[in-house]
Amino acid sequence: MLTVLIDYDSGNLHSAEKAFQRMARETDAGEVLVSSRPEDVARADRLVLPGDGAFPACRAALMRDREAVYEALVDAVETRGRPFLGICVGMQLMARQGHEYATVPGLGWIDGEVVGITPGDSRLKVPHMGWNDLVVDRPHPVLAGIETGDHAYFVHSYHMVMGAEDQLLAHCDYGERVTAVVGKGTTVGTQFHPEKSQGAGLRLISNFLTWRP
Repeated sequence: MLTVLIDYDSGNLHSAEKAFQRMARETDAGEVLVSSRPEDVARADRLVLPGDGAFPACRAALMRDREAVYEALVDAVETRGRPFLGICVGMQLMARQGHEYATVPGLGWIDGEVVGITPGDSRLKVPHMGWNDLVVDRPHPVLAGIETGDHAYFVHSYHMVMGAEDQLLAHCDYGERVTAVVGKGTTVGTQFHPEKSQGAGLRLISNFLTWRP
């Protein structure tokens, strides 16, 4: 089994690589590889798309600067049903479109739009940065053993507003409902960073690596 973390120059992958490698060893889930090569994406059994920064820049880096990687990713997920995990902006890119600086299309795998966080409480600052309690909305194999009240680490100024409630798996409260985990078919995404979320995050990574959709 091969899990590929896609490197498209949109974030530091070191901590994610270490967390996935650790949990792959503990679950006997095979090899974890960080790669920007389309041939590695094409042969992967599982795919992870991290992302830090602005939605339009990450989209351009993936869909324009790494066009062959993007095409291999779409084929793997849409045609061959490979399990996929998007993290932070990688999750946001799963949406129909994003509205950060400009309106640009996403991958369209989740029925949602990415907009700025607007907490109703002026004491809550943007970006939303730090630990927050998860609220589990729907059961899913990647959330096995993760319960409402477990903590996750967030760093973001934009979030996904859902168009389809059945694709919302978990959220947190930050002066408004902030989407935390989404899922549809063989795809899932987390707004928080599981590699930085200690017990709950490592459990989610472990669940993803052993998930059989």
